[in-house]
Amino acid sequence: MKKATFTSTETAWCPGCGNHAILETLIGVLNQLETPPHQVVLVGGIGQAAKLNQYVTANGFSGLHGRALPAAVAIKIANDKLTVIVNTGDGDSYGEGGNHFIHNIRRNVDITHFVHDNQIYGLTKGQPSPTSDSCDLSHKTTACNMSAPFNPLLIAIATGATFVARSFSGDKEHLAKIMHAAIKHQGYSLVDILQPCVSFNKINTFAYYKKRVKPLDQSYDASNKLAAMEKAMEFGETIPIGILYQEQSPTYEEKRPELFDTIPLVDKQVSPEKIKKLIQGYI
Repeated sequence: MKKATFTSTETAWCPGCGNHAILETLIGVLNQLETPPHQVVLVGGIGQAAKLNQYVTANGFSGLHGRALPAAVAIKIANDKLTVIVNTGDGDSYGEGGNHFIHNIRRNVDITHFVHDNQIYGLTKGQPSPTSDSCDLSHKTTACNMSAPFNPLLIAIATGATFVARSFSGDKEHLAKIMHAAIKHQGYSLVDILQPCVSFNKINTFAYYKKRVKPLDQSYDASNKLAAMEKAMEFGETIPIGILYQEQSPTYEEKRPELFDTIPLVDKQVSPEKIKKLIQGYI
């Protein structure tokens, strides 16, 4: 029997969009891991990045704006045998989904969260997102933040994320290594992927990031939380990329053994009478 592999279909993204490199890299990583496509679920909310699950030959779920994480967590709890990967944008995850972003970190469910961060809302043609740069004289003609920019990596580390990383869609080799490590990590893993929007963000371009991104050197200790928080605050002329923070901590599955014994929740037998009685309790 021929081994099943992951492939992609034609997309609706603009030519030159950073999402293409993210899609191609993820396909390569999934094929390298050799997890069967039927055991992978790709989850998205609303936005250009959230369309990714529609372009891959795996299970997919498209939810409401900002609501990808609750769906992904529910899928993992129902069937912990699945590899669950969320792909969303910075607006979807850090704006509409900001509350879910914070509190699902605290649960440490074993899912992977890839945020395609182009610092704008791309689907709706360029409004400022939480990660847009602050407004100044250089931003007269593009989206910018009148409020302080949101720092997702610093927030994630501070609220207990056990894997926090940043990569760049313009460096596919680096991105593949980070994606692979994030998927293999046991617990919630966040990868903020710098992904230029060629149509609506004329400031944070490929050239802009090429000049600034700098991989963490080999002496960097990813288990040092305070050092990781300092690295998370570096975002300017130099932008560090790599695994900023990683620790091993009990996952939600390990903390709730009654839900995750030898039988996945989705396969457990529940009598119709018991379900009927449960429903009656809410009527």
